[in-house]
Amino acid sequence: MSKKFELDVVDRQILSILMKDANTPFTAIAKQIHVSGGTVHVRMKKLQDMGVVTGSNLSVDYTKLGYDISAFLGIYLDKSSLYGDVSEGLKQIPEIVGAHYTTGNYSIFAKIICRDTKHLRRVLYDKIQKIEGIQRTETFISLEESINRPINIVDEE
Repeated sequence: MSKKFELDVVDRQILSILMKDANTPFTAIAKQIHVSGGTVHVRMKKLQDMGVVTGSNLSVDYTKLGYDISAFLGIYLDKSSLYGDVSEGLKQIPEIVGAHYTTGNYSIFAKIICRDTKHLRRVLYDKIQKIEGIQRTETFISLEESINRPINIVDEE
């Protein structure tokens, strides 16, 4: 069970702003929430030390780099006990950008980015399906992403 950290309004405001745009300078955040830049810096250090903030990401439009296929894979395992080994195998495939151990029909649900359908087919047959412990996969090609946003942590009840 994960530990719930007690964050005050200032912590949540700082996080909310940075979750929308991680490039926002601490001075701009400070002006927005009426605290000093030093306060933002100290609070961010505290949030990192607590493990609440674990890094920052660059958001990239992969289609502009020639990667036109975004797909999701439902992965069936031979046995649940093989999850660790299969997960390690999936980590070796650079086209897999995310994976989750899940309940429901699939043992693992993964996101994959490929240049085109030919590339996707090669990754599926030549890499993923060759991982020992994977029984079969089911592929869902995304036609469009309509929502990609951070969760609202400021206006919680």
